Amino acid sequence: MMKNERTIIIATGVVVGLIASLLVYFGNPANMGYCIACFLRDTACGVGLHSAKAVQYIRPEIIGLILGAFGAAYAHGEFAPKGGSSPLTRFTLGFFAMIGCLMFLGCPFRMLLRLAGGDLNALFGLVGFAGGIYAGIFFLNRGYSLKRSYKMTTLEGSILPFAAIILLALLVAAPAFIHFTKAGGGPGAKHAAIAISLLAGLAVGSLSQRTRFCMVAGIRDFILFRETKMLWGFVAVTVAALLCNITLSAVTSASFFKLGFFGQPIAHTDGLWNALGLFLAGFACVLLGGCPMRQLILAGEGNSDSSITILGLIAGAGFAHNFGLASSGAGPTANGQIAVVIGILVVTLIAYMNTYKK
Repeated sequence: MMKNERTIIIATGVVVGLIASLLVYFGNPANMGYCIACFLRDTACGVGLHSAKAVQYIRPEIIGLILGAFGAAYAHGEFAPKGGSSPLTRFTLGFFAMIGCLMFLGCPFRMLLRLAGGDLNALFGLVGFAGGIYAGIFFLNRGYSLKRSYKMTTLEGSILPFAAIILLALLVAAPAFIHFTKAGGGPGAKHAAIAISLLAGLAVGSLSQRTRFCMVAGIRDFILFRETKMLWGFVAVTVAALLCNITLSAVTSASFFKLGFFGQPIAHTDGLWNALGLFLAGFACVLLGGCPMRQLILAGEGNSDSSITILGLIAGAGFAHNFGLASSGAGPTANGQIAVVIGILVVTLIAYMNTYKK
């Protein structure tokens, strides 16, 4: 049974990695076939929650992830609305997880895709991410908990999937109040066709719901239980995307793979802050119980705690771009560095207060 489960996870990783690489071929930004942090940021800007004109677009992949997970959960009797577990704490952790991701310029999933595209700066992110997970495990082993959640109504669990449908309608109708990055104006202007992006999101959402795919779980479970099945899924994502990138580079005139540290797309070379950014993200996500992608999947299953976390991620994206916290290709900002340090302190305090409090 365990071997079969591992095989299914590896197969899922291969499919997800290929989809992510092909999304770049169809128009998504380089090394960004999927990035939950970046796509939530773009979507937030698309509806006017911040004003970074280079990243304005409602990303259908996010919509597809939620709806794909919702459909798979409903079809298999796993749609189970629940919530009420420390909502403001989860919002805060989501907020600072996004601050960390935007310091690195990508979520943990994009970290793998950047490695698959040859961006060696992502190695620093990987080290920091693993360190953040280890920091979270330190508190898990001492009893950290955000307490239990409670059964909610079907309506409560359906609000976020319904909101995703509304976002899709807004994107397709493209009313005057939806913001779009002008062609050549930045990564927001680079995207696959709506139908392709939506189908990709639906596929990844349904597969991830069935396999419990999570960027945090692989490292966490290996450290805690020496369980490797999810780690093999990460390897499968990276190898599949790598091979697809190399193949696309060979058969097209574009470059989908460039090995090195310098000149990488939508990335910077400051190793310390790449590491610290994903340290913060990994630390916060362990305390939340899953990576940003996993939070979207859980929200699709009716988990309002994860929906609150997503709102925190979105708020963090808006705050980061309104106050100059997000990095750019030129490197991290001073404000962003201060925010990451504050985030690490706040997340540590949350971990401590929910572990040692009498």
